[in-house]
Amino acid sequence: MINIDLTGRIPIYEQICKGFSELIGSGALKENDKLPGARTLAKELGLNPNTVAKAYSRLEHDGIIYSVAGKGCFVAKQKGHIEKKLFEAFDAAAIAALRAGVTADELKQRVDDAAVSSGKEDN
Repeated sequence: MINIDLTGRIPIYEQICKGFSELIGSGALKENDKLPGARTLAKELGLNPNTVAKAYSRLEHDGIIYSVAGKGCFVAKQKGHIEKKLFEAFDAAAIAALRAGVTADELKQRVDDAAVSSGKEDN
């Protein structure tokens, strides 16, 4: 479901947030789908339940999920939240690439190549 890099530099709770955001953005998780409980996911991933709870809290704060007392966490209706987060990450990566010497044309070509790979190219 979600891949976690325990040796990476990105905090684990952020990796969990990113993983769920990607699952929601790709359509693998849809509005009102139930997320695994924090303890269940923590056990599955070999993490501390507080780490998962922190990720769920962040996702709820960002409007990506909602919680129902005694029932759990669910995917919220997406009003551009996922797209906004994805574009923020994309913009940061693009700026870093440009500062590192990658040209705008090279970035455009990468986006075009990614569109073809995903089957979502413009016609």
